[in-house]
Amino acid sequence: MDGLSRRRMLIASGALGAFGTLSLASPARARSLWTWSPSGSVAGEGAGLDPEWVWDEEVDRLVAAVIGRGDVSRVNEQLRQWTRNDQPLPSGLPGDLRDFMEKARQLPSWADRVKLEAAAEFNKSRGIYLNLLNGVGGGMLSTAIPREARSVYYSKGGADMEDRVAKTSLLGFAVGDLNAFRPDGDVIVQAVKTRLVHAAVRHLLPQSPGWSKTSGGQTIPISQQDMLVTWHSLPTYTMRKLLEWKVPVPPADSAAYLHLWQVTAHLLGIRDEYIPNSWDAAEDQSRQVLDPILGPTREGVELTDILLRQLAEQTSPGGIDRPLVNALARYLVGDQVADWDGIPHEPFWEKAIATAWPKLVAFREKLIPLPLVPPLAWTIDEAARQYILFYLTKGRGTHIEIPDTNRPA
Repeated sequence: MDGLSRRRMLIASGALGAFGTLSLASPARARSLWTWSPSGSVAGEGAGLDPEWVWDEEVDRLVAAVIGRGDVSRVNEQLRQWTRNDQPLPSGLPGDLRDFMEKARQLPSWADRVKLEAAAEFNKSRGIYLNLLNGVGGGMLSTAIPREARSVYYSKGGADMEDRVAKTSLLGFAVGDLNAFRPDGDVIVQAVKTRLVHAAVRHLLPQSPGWSKTSGGQTIPISQQDMLVTWHSLPTYTMRKLLEWKVPVPPADSAAYLHLWQVTAHLLGIRDEYIPNSWDAAEDQSRQVLDPILGPTREGVELTDILLRQLAEQTSPGGIDRPLVNALARYLVGDQVADWDGIPHEPFWEKAIATAWPKLVAFREKLIPLPLVPPLAWTIDEAARQYILFYLTKGRGTHIEIPDTNRPA
């Protein structure tokens, strides 16, 4: 066992001894014992370890070494050159990191190319729902996840939320792209880079006094448990809402969309024994790891306000549509989460959206079978995505990069 593994085992052992007290003392630690069975995973088996005490050991050790050697700038410069799934890794990367990334970029043996292509077609026709739910809805859920809100707030990205959202959007848009897993796509690139970023945050964030004071006793952030929580705030939440909105989702499309996110989870470093093998298994896991831990934090409220202000400014310069954006966010996540996020009530717009949205969905679904509707819808959605990235980066573009520091005090 290497030094990093031994250190984490000691940390986990000490934290486990204090777990009962911590879980009562802080909403961020209010969680039940892990009971989800690995038989419900894509692996079909596993040790059944509580993901709360499992991280991403190999990449964590490598990225900590990169930061310790002062190589972050050089590595980021090399990573900017890697933009396509089929592209060789830059030769200038440190050998140890390059060897890891070569393994990390490989699809799992259980990946199904046919399902991934079917998922791309599903994204093509349902992009308006998926982008809205994964973007705005998932964003509002993330700020109501205490650990995630605090990890974002106190890490380097929390100081510049426009850039932070733009970087997150790179991964989200890559997942939903028609070419996602094709040679000219970039979801593998963005997922592996995000995995490196998570490793850097795990190394750096425990050094932040602000995070340490608010972490609810968590010693190392972004455990496998935390990653599962975030995962469920995206595909599981999205599928719930699609069914709630009565969007017709044929079984083959449902399975393909799940598979898209299963493969993405693997590329992000979530162990196969934790990745649900069905929507039923995902719902069971979500009810255990996501639903009980949602709650309010000061950091989450502040981040929510920043995100909604950005959204209002994207849709209307000057932010004059902020009341409409507030109402939309409430409609997507419900009053309880919206209250935790500090989103104001907008009675007029809330009633208008609740009345109009189901009718809009029903009308749009009648148009979907028409030959030109899916490609037209995709063109509009793609234009919106490009505009969002252009707005957030002020036309400069952005890259997912390894941080070398936390949020400035």
